[in-house]
Amino acid sequence: MLAVVPQGGNSGLVGGSVPVFDEIVINTSRMNQIRSFDEVSGTLVVDAGCILETVDGYLAERNHVFPLDLGAKGSCQIGGNVSTNAGGLRLLRYGSLHENVLGIEAVLPDGTIVDDLSKLRKNNTGYDLKQLFIGAEGTIGIVTGISILCPQRSPAINVAFFGLESFEKAQTAFKEAKGQLSEILSAFELMDAQSQDIVHKVTHNKHPLEGTHPFYCLIETSGSNAEHDTAKLEKFLESVMENDIVSDGVVAENETQVKTLWAWREGISECLGHWGGVYKYDLSIPLPELYSLVEDVRAKLDRAGLIGDTDEYPVVDVVGYGHMGDANLHLNVVTRRFDKAVEKQLEPYVYEWIQERKGSISAEHGLGLAKKNYIGYSRSETMIGLMRQIKNLYDPVSFFCLWSWCAWANSYV
Repeated sequence: MLAVVPQGGNSGLVGGSVPVFDEIVINTSRMNQIRSFDEVSGTLVVDAGCILETVDGYLAERNHVFPLDLGAKGSCQIGGNVSTNAGGLRLLRYGSLHENVLGIEAVLPDGTIVDDLSKLRKNNTGYDLKQLFIGAEGTIGIVTGISILCPQRSPAINVAFFGLESFEKAQTAFKEAKGQLSEILSAFELMDAQSQDIVHKVTHNKHPLEGTHPFYCLIETSGSNAEHDTAKLEKFLESVMENDIVSDGVVAENETQVKTLWAWREGISECLGHWGGVYKYDLSIPLPELYSLVEDVRAKLDRAGLIGDTDEYPVVDVVGYGHMGDANLHLNVVTRRFDKAVEKQLEPYVYEWIQERKGSISAEHGLGLAKKNYIGYSRSETMIGLMRQIKNLYDPVSFFCLWSWCAWANSYV
């Protein structure tokens, strides 16, 4: 019997769409139709192969926004977003796909079509089975269509960029932002100095702030009144600077400056690959300890003599950035080349560190091929057993995604 692996935009980081056992690839790229959109309710129905940026552009023409924004929006597909429960830059404002997806159409391994493409916000008639497919990585069925609730696009978008002297002050700034900006706060992004230095070295762009700081944060607000929101954001920035929480900051004055400031955050991932390779970890960590992992990994690699400024050292630097609004860290080890000595220092150390703090080894990208053996660091044997029962119910012979669940069954730590 041949197995099947579903494939979307191939923008994931864990190899979930990679055929490694001679599987048949089912690519959803041609399933790219926008089926319907109701401008009153904001309910959108699309094929799984629709590109995120294309869909958001369609919604923009109708004064709405897709409740997900990613750096890979130009290539990632909606079906893949749902199948990995992608989080993105504005989860703080709009919530996860578990909250926004109203219905799903999917095909099970035996050919059964799951026709649950509901457009209702309320439907308490039995189990909410669509939730099983959100984040399941195509292991129990291939998502072919979704209905999703899309909010109206905010006419007033404001962005502030500021520098801080410690991670503790970044936490305080986040707390103040939630209190002072509340309903208009749509993003709160954290970046360390190392990530910003690399963006500067690669792009040669002038940094938004004078001087350097150990940490930087980007805040986005979105509301209905530009004058009101700008005043509120400026008052917030004035407050945190007066109270010595923020050292320096700037507020974008126009759309061009908004894009320029966002480029310092969204451009990190591409710039990190400038030297050769990058070991990437997408993690959820309790907020007070979010950045400690970056410091610990950097110190560990330094003690091992693997970090340096010349070609004899495999590691260029260790950087941390991510979505502080939902405690999601992107730990990136920038290298001149992939090296077994580096990998030995990183794994399973990173996963053990996460397990000790009851975090998650995958915040946004799923497990895929890369993390399939490490699920036990985030899930108990009981939970893995329950998930295996669900997999066996829908796909007892592992027809879909042969790489995943068979390995998960034996991956207890």
